[in-house]
Amino acid sequence: MTTPEPTTVPAPPTPAAPDVPGPSDTSSAAPDHEIPRYDDMRYRDVFWAARDYEDRCDRMAIRALLPPTGERLVEVGAGYGRLADEYRGYREVVLLDASEAHVAAAREQFRDDPRIRVEQGDAYALPFEDGSFDAVVCVRVVHHLEHPGAVFAEFARVLRPGGVLVLEFANKRNLKAILKHALGRQDWSPFTTEPHEYLPLHFDRHPLEVRRLLHRAGLRVEAVRAVSLFRLPMLRDRVPAGWLAALEGPLQAPLGSVTPGPSVYVRARKAG
Repeated sequence: MTTPEPTTVPAPPTPAAPDVPGPSDTSSAAPDHEIPRYDDMRYRDVFWAARDYEDRCDRMAIRALLPPTGERLVEVGAGYGRLADEYRGYREVVLLDASEAHVAAAREQFRDDPRIRVEQGDAYALPFEDGSFDAVVCVRVVHHLEHPGAVFAEFARVLRPGGVLVLEFANKRNLKAILKHALGRQDWSPFTTEPHEYLPLHFDRHPLEVRRLLHRAGLRVEAVRAVSLFRLPMLRDRVPAGWLAALEGPLQAPLGSVTPGPSVYVRARKAG
């Protein structure tokens, strides 16, 4: 189970039809529900201020999976722009978020960088033309999506043929959940592919479910990395973040096939 966190994920619009799909639905119609979010800066000043290890691990995965150069990149659910410096090789970068506070903070931070444009928008209805980006990045967003298939379809729509998606999601089949289930301390199985809602609108998802939803959206998974392998309070409180990240670095790729960590990164490509 992942640690609950505030998010700045865009809230979906009202659906055109009255039918609301189930949790694993892949329809591109936007469902009628809310997504938890913060409209202040606690996500930056409190949550990420205490998570240097996780930040380092996110960056390692992005550097390994994202093509280093390109024309246009959009990060969906970018918040205040924590990861924007990882996109230096792109001619134009769009940071998209729903939170007015985070959009304002990002605009202030990057006001002197002509490469970066900050926009307020909706992940279920991206305000971009078809095929307009070389790369889409989405980190720490999927665990708040009740209907990720609809968002994946939007990612595929705005990607050019051959474009790349770098996606992070909270992993249901993580080692901690497996051990707790085996010891009888957890009634839900980490091996079944349906999502596990551990808090309202907080979902752990099975890697096979995410792969299937990406495939249905027209995105083929090319690489997988296991991330935040040492996300345990007893380690984070005692071992410097740099040491933990250095230990994790060589393990992310080889453990990607078994995904023991609480976070999984994938690189998926739109057919050319």
